[in-house]
Amino acid sequence: MTLVTRHSIITVAVLALVALLVVVGYVWSGSYDIGADSAHTRPVYSMLETLRERSIATRAGTLQPPANLNDMALIRQGAGNYDAMCTGCHLGPGIEPTELSRGLYPAPPNLSTAGEFVPSHHFWVIKHGIKASGMPAWGKSMGDEYIWGIVAFLQQLPKLDAARYRALVASSGGHSHGGGESDEHHHHDEGAEDHHHDGEAEHHHDDATGEMQPSSKPAR
Repeated sequence: MTLVTRHSIITVAVLALVALLVVVGYVWSGSYDIGADSAHTRPVYSMLETLRERSIATRAGTLQPPANLNDMALIRQGAGNYDAMCTGCHLGPGIEPTELSRGLYPAPPNLSTAGEFVPSHHFWVIKHGIKASGMPAWGKSMGDEYIWGIVAFLQQLPKLDAARYRALVASSGGHSHGGGESDEHHHHDEGAEDHHHDGEAEHHHDDATGEMQPSSKPAR
């Protein structure tokens, strides 16, 4: 190794160490505003966006969507779960921004107007969530087949107007999925609470008003 080469390596190592110390010092100083009412700087936002997209693509790449994503029964099932679990953040046709959706940063996408649809990516995000984004990991309480139901519904969502959306939700039977609340599935975490409790009334959507109304069905 020549003297010039050795000198170059030492220079690069020193510069890298200095850069690392600057980053650590900046983080430790608390100068970066982490508040959700203050936007990320462009470099930070671009880095986080790329990290999110590449992480999802890498992990969802091996998933195979089921062949029945166009099945109306699956779509109706997904409609009820989406309306109960997702509209507070991701809205829907005829649904105005909520206090929650306005307060989150980065802002959750309005999935009724979203662009590219990649079923495996949607499934992975719904099941595993996204760190520090407000997106929960629904897979902790929801069976995979019910998550695919939401994915099937999301495929149809941009095609719906407000009236068709409400009609589809009303025909779905409401919020019902395989997880802690279902007798058919016993894979939820030990100690998790059931979604339906003894003595609680179930709810369904009233066809005329779209509001949640008590059901005459006995609680599960």
